[in-house]
Amino acid sequence: MNRLYSLTLVFFILAGAIYGVIEWRNASIPQLQAIDKTLTPDFIAENLHSNVYKNEGSLAYVVDAQRMEHYPELNITNFEFPQYTLHPKNDAPTWKVSANEGILYNNNRVKLEKHVRLVATDPNSLLQEVQGKYFELDLKTNIISSEQEIKIIGKGFTIDGKGLIVDLNTSQMTLTKHVKSIYEIVKK
Repeated sequence: MNRLYSLTLVFFILAGAIYGVIEWRNASIPQLQAIDKTLTPDFIAENLHSNVYKNEGSLAYVVDAQRMEHYPELNITNFEFPQYTLHPKNDAPTWKVSANEGILYNNNRVKLEKHVRLVATDPNSLLQEVQGKYFELDLKTNIISSEQEIKIIGKGFTIDGKGLIVDLNTSQMTLTKHVKSIYEIVKK
C-alpha cells in the first residue's frame, strides 16, 4: 500500500507541475499581445505629403516624408526623412527644416534628429542655413530650439556654437554659446 500511495503522490505532483507550467505560459501570452499592440502602428504612409492649415485658413506648414508610422497607444508619429515647410506669421519668410528621423507628439512638438537642417527659402536672406544633430520644433509657435552643437551658415560668414532658439515669426535667433565665427571677404 505504501508503494501505491507513493506512486499516486508522484503522479499528482507531476500533474500539478505540468498544469502550473501550462497556466504560467498561457498567462504570459496576453501580455505579449499587449506589448505588440503598442509596437504596431495604427497606419503607415509612404511618400507622405500633407498640408496643414491655420484656423483662419492660411497655410501653417507642409510636411513631406518618405515614411510615416502612427502609434495611437503611444500618442506619437514617427517619420523617416521628414521635411517641414513652415509658413510663420506676419509675412515672415518661409523656412524648411529637414532631418533623417522625426517624432511628432500630440502636443504638436516635433523632435528632429540626425543631420537636421533649417534652410531659408529666400535666396536673399542673410542667414541661409542652420545645421545640427537635434532640433525641437513647436508647430504651434514656430519656435525651434536645440541644446546641441550647431553651425550657422550665412552670406559671407559661418558661426559654430552650442544651443539655439529661433523664433521664425519674428526672425530672431538666440545663440546660447558662441564657439567661433569665420568671416569671408566677398569680392565683387
